Amino acid sequence: MSEETPLPLATRLWFAWACLVRILFDGQFAARVFKAAVPALPPPEPEPAKLPEKAKKPAPEKPAEPDLSPALSLLALLQREGRLVDFLEQDIATFPDAEIGAAVRVVHEGCRKALHDHLTIVPVRSEEEGHKVTLEAGFSSAEVKLTGNVQGKPPYRGTIQHRGWRVTELRLPTPTAGHDPKILAPAEVEL
Repeated sequence: MSEETPLPLATRLWFAWACLVRILFDGQFAARVFKAAVPALPPPEPEPAKLPEKAKKPAPEKPAEPDLSPALSLLALLQREGRLVDFLEQDIATFPDAEIGAAVRVVHEGCRKALHDHLTIVPVRSEEEGHKVTLEAGFSSAEVKLTGNVQGKPPYRGTIQHRGWRVTELRLPTPTAGHDPKILAPAEVEL
């Protein structure tokens, strides 16, 4: 095969312009250029033979929606006894520290009472904060969260920073018929 001599730039520009105009106004020429520029599509592959259908597996069941009623009941108790939601929803940036401190005492007292009345809460770890401990292999990561420079494998040696909390008993009131657990506190209208 002989190598073709490249055309000069001016000739290529004129030729591109002429081809563009001819493609726009000559449909048969456009079809020939298109056919030359686009490779022929391969013939479609035959469809594979269908295998006999296996017994279809039932679609996996969606996990049931968790029952949020107990969590909402507890939040409603914290609102009723300590006005926790009111406090958290209030923009406290504009209040002086003394007013915030007084409000926190009321919220703390009420919420603490609600927790003690409806839950039994005990520490996860019996050691006092600041105490040195060794965690052997197989410790429960749900009960102990490692912080700081965590490297290697157990046994881990460290210091108790927080004892953690565990609920051992939950005593929530039984909701009455027609009660909507999503209403944490009803609106109040004075007459």
